[in-house]
Order: sequence, then C-alpha cells, then structure tokens
Amino acid sequence: MADSGDTAWMIMATALVLLMTIPGLALFYAGMVRVKNALSVLMQCFAITALVSVLWMIYGYSLAFDTTGMTGGDVNLHSFIGGLGKAFMSGITVDSLVATIPESVFATFQLTFAIITPALIVGAFAERMKFSALLLFTAFWFTFVYLPMTHMVWSGAGALLWDWGVLDFAGGTVVHINAGIAGLVAALVLGKRNGYPTTAMPPHNLPLTLMGGSLLWIGWFGFNAGSAIAANGTAGMAMLVTQIATAAAALAWMGTEWAAHGKPSALGIVTGAIAGLVAITPASGTAGPAGALLIGVASGVLCFFAAARLKRALGYDDSLDVFGVHAVGGIVGAILTGVCAGSLGGVGLPEAVTISQQVWVQTKSVLFTLAFSGIATFIILKLLDATIGLRVTREQEVEGLDLALHDERAYNS
Repeated sequence: MADSGDTAWMIMATALVLLMTIPGLALFYAGMVRVKNALSVLMQCFAITALVSVLWMIYGYSLAFDTTGMTGGDVNLHSFIGGLGKAFMSGITVDSLVATIPESVFATFQLTFAIITPALIVGAFAERMKFSALLLFTAFWFTFVYLPMTHMVWSGAGALLWDWGVLDFAGGTVVHINAGIAGLVAALVLGKRNGYPTTAMPPHNLPLTLMGGSLLWIGWFGFNAGSAIAANGTAGMAMLVTQIATAAAALAWMGTEWAAHGKPSALGIVTGAIAGLVAITPASGTAGPAGALLIGVASGVLCFFAAARLKRALGYDDSLDVFGVHAVGGIVGAILTGVCAGSLGGVGLPEAVTISQQVWVQTKSVLFTLAFSGIATFIILKLLDATIGLRVTREQEVEGLDLALHDERAYNS
C-alpha cells in the first residue's frame, strides 16, 4: 500500500531534481561561457531534458530497472543491463508500487537523474560541438553508458556493482564520475577551443552562475534526501550531511583560492559548493555529520587543485571544469564513503566488512566506472566524428553558437 507521506515527499524530491537541470545547471553553465554562446548552452540543457524524457519512456526505464532474469551471485547479461519488460512503461499503473510509493513516481524520480547526467557533460565541450552531434551523442551515451551504469549499481541483487557491495546512495559513480570522465574524453576528442589558452575566455555573467549554483544547492536536497525513497530518518540525515559538506567545501575552495591567488572569488565559492555537493552524493545515506565535514573539506581543496592546477599542467580544454569538479569530486566522495560509513558517526558497514575492505570495494567501483565510461564515450564520439562530424567550423565558433546554430542572441543589445 502506498504511503501518502512518502509519496508526497518523493513528488517534491522529483521536482527538486528536475530544477537542478532546468533552470539550475543551465544557468550555472550559461553564465560561465562567453555571451555569444550563452543561449546555446541553455538550449542544450533544455533539449537534453526533452530527449532523455522520451527515451526513458520508450526503453530507458526498462533497461535500467527491469530485473527479469537477474539472479544474485551469477554474472550474466542481466548483471550489466536490464530487460525490456517495462518498455513503453509497460505494467506501470496507478496501483503499481516501488517500496511505499507509486512506481510512476519512482520512474519519474529516476528520470530526473537520467536527465542531469548527460547534461553535466555539456560543460566540458561547451562552445564548440554541433547541435546535431550533441543530440546523437546524448542518445547514444544515455543508451550505452548511463543505462548500464544505473542498472549495475542500483537495480538490486544480481547487478554487477550491487553484488560487489558498492555503496553509492545517490550517484557518485552513476552520475558524477560517469559524467566527469565522459567530459574529459569529450574535451580531448573535440580539441581545444579556438584561441585556448592564450585568449582570455572569462565568464560573461557571474550573477547567472551564482543563481544557477544556488538552485543546484537547493535542488540537491531532492537528489540526495530523495534517494531514501521515503520520508524517514535516512532522508533527514542525508539532508543534513548534504548541507554540511557543501558549506565546508565552499569555504575550503574559497580559502585555498584566497591563499593561492590572494583574493577569494564568487566563481570559486560557488564552484566549491558544487564540488561538495558532488562528493557527498555517494555518502549521503551512510555518512554522519563529522564524515560530511571531512568529505566537504577534502573535496573543496582537491577539486580546486584539479580545476586550477591539473588542467593547466596537462593542457586540456575542459571548458567548465566538468572533470575537475564532477569526476574528482565523485572519486573523493566515493572512496571516502567507505571511511565515513564505518567511522565518524556513519551508519556502519555490513557485518564482517572492515573499513579497508569497503574502501577497496569503493575504489574498484571508481576504476570500473572510469574505464567503462571513458572507453565507451571515446568509441561513441569517434563514430559520430567519422559520420556526421562533432565540431562546428572555425567560422561558426568565432561567430558564436547562438547565431551560427540557432539564429538567436541571448541579448539583443
């Protein structure tokens, strides 16, 4: 029987997670690009939201969560991907349930995760990918990367990473490391923007970025606390640790930047907050407040150096630091989940599992995600580049994607 309190909370959480992509992520990214490309980023996030919603209905939900043929302990095809028993939302009625909520609500909640994950990748290749290539890349990446990862981590006994004992409450592997490494691969395959790094490419509207970042912070309570799939103590603790880790990471990034560059920046503090949100995501259902503080500080410092130092040292053009924030933050959070679940006031580990054992399991999941997503993303991009081409022309890039691809301007002045 459906629980009205759980159902009401999950409907709210679903709306909060959708808020993270449109308008949250869209504004966060749009403010950081040059004015001639702001509308293109907003368009990409909006189009991804529509495209993934339709694909989720047709086959995505089924391939992610249909457990037909799954058996715990045996590795087979269904350890990696679900079946098509729920294609076109087959069997989902007003009476079907997942735990204590309508399956329709669960399916929509998970859809919002499927939307934001490929949208995150947009920041890595911003200002240089063709819109047609973006749509096809999203469809293929959603199908061959996101859906298998979701199934392997979250669909239950018989799924590969679930059977490993991986702790990923709300998407450290499925969402952030997955999108982060895909973003790095995309940035490398497409190559640097025209003029990078000698030409200055500062954000055109930081108030938009802070507004988008603020909406992401608010929406993340649906992301993390909603992953309890109930209005209960786990959801409440997930909300608390999310706030603590985010605040700690914002201050840690700000302080590190202040020490390194002599001044704290608005872009720095909001990016630090996103790093904290990313890092606490896998641990939000298992860490306690002290563990959240550790995760926040660690992610704020390490993501700063990844975005401000590592990118410069290696010379890749990840336009909006998708790898430095989402992959690195996700890795920090995923590994520290094993530490913070078993200590510092966490909920505890499964019986007979030590902290070192859980940290190894978490590390394996990180390495698996980096390899699986990185290789699959590379193959998808290379196939698209060989067929329709990935990148806009030099002239279109100079003109700006807003006019070149959409015949519109973000601002008419």
